[in-house]
Amino acid sequence: ERVKAELKELGFSFPDSKTNFLFATHKTVPAKELFEALRKEHIFVRYFNKPRIDNCLRITIGTDEEMDTLLDFLKKYL
Repeated sequence: ERVKAELKELGFSFPDSKTNFLFATHKTVPAKELFEALRKEHIFVRYFNKPRIDNCLRITIGTDEEMDTLLDFLKKYL
């Protein structure tokens, strides 16, 4: 829930999820751009270059430390 709240504050939207991942899209930054920037920092999320989902990232919820790393990067990048 903490990660969902922080991602929303950063401009992400996603359907409600009862799983260990979020299928998120950002309101202004394309998913492919975010994916590539995250990958350069060795922060791994999934990107699908497929119709209808090509602007979404699949973000798996990890440890608190992993999620802090992701959120810290996104706060600086965005």
